[in-house]
Amino acid sequence: MSTKRVLGIDPGTGICGFGVVEFTTHKQPRMITAGVITTPAHTPLADRLLDIYESLNEIIEETHPDEFSIEKLYFNQNITTGITVAEARGVCILVARQHNLPIAEYTPLQIKQTLTGYGRAKKKDMQEAVRVYLKMQQVVKPDDAADALAAAITHALMTRISYK
Repeated sequence: MSTKRVLGIDPGTGICGFGVVEFTTHKQPRMITAGVITTPAHTPLADRLLDIYESLNEIIEETHPDEFSIEKLYFNQNITTGITVAEARGVCILVARQHNLPIAEYTPLQIKQTLTGYGRAKKKDMQEAVRVYLKMQQVVKPDDAADALAAAITHALMTRISYK
C-alpha cells in the first residue's frame, strides 16, 4: 500500500490554520491533525512570524508530511492586512522548502470549487464538505483549521493522490 501525507495551510498572521491528511491506497483518507497557530495581537510582527516559523517546524517534525499545500492570497479590500498575511504565507513556504516538501498553491476559488462544486461557498459549507470527505462526525473548528484541511484535500484531488 502507498501512503502520502499532505500538510495544508490557511495562512494568517493572527491565526494560521494547519491540517494534515493521510491518503492510503484503498483506504478512507484520514485526518492526522488540525488546528491553528495563534499569535497575540499587538505583538511585533517579527515576533509573530518567528512564532509561526517555530510552530510550523514542530508540526512538520511531529507529522512527517510528504507534500505541502497552501492557499494563495486573494486581496479583497484591506491591502495592509493582505501584506501581513503575505508575510506569514512566505514564512510557511520557507519552512516547507527547508523541509524539502513539494509546494502546491491553490486559490480560494479552486479550493471551494474542488470541495463543494461552488466557488463562492461559505465557511460553514466548507467545514461540512471537509467533514463529509473525511467521514467525520463533527465539523472541524475553527474554520481556519477546516480551510487548511480543505487545502490538503484539494491538493490530493488535483494531483490524484487521493486513494478513495
